[in-house]
Amino acid sequence: MKLLNLFKNFKSDESGAVTVDWVVLTAAIVGLGMVIMTTVGGGIETLGGQIVTDLTDGSITSYE
Repeated sequence: MKLLNLFKNFKSDESGAVTVDWVVLTAAIVGLGMVIMTTVGGGIETLGGQIVTDLTDGSITSYE
């Protein structure tokens, strides 16, 4: 009988439910951030390299 009451109490206890929700939500946000950085990361590196090349190859024109 005690085992049955223990199971009923465990089943009806919701004190950890909010924690589980926050853990799942945080994991989803971190995962989404990683996907975005992986997708955009290559483009950022290419753009940065292009900017460096443009600035290095550029010349200054003086209008006097």
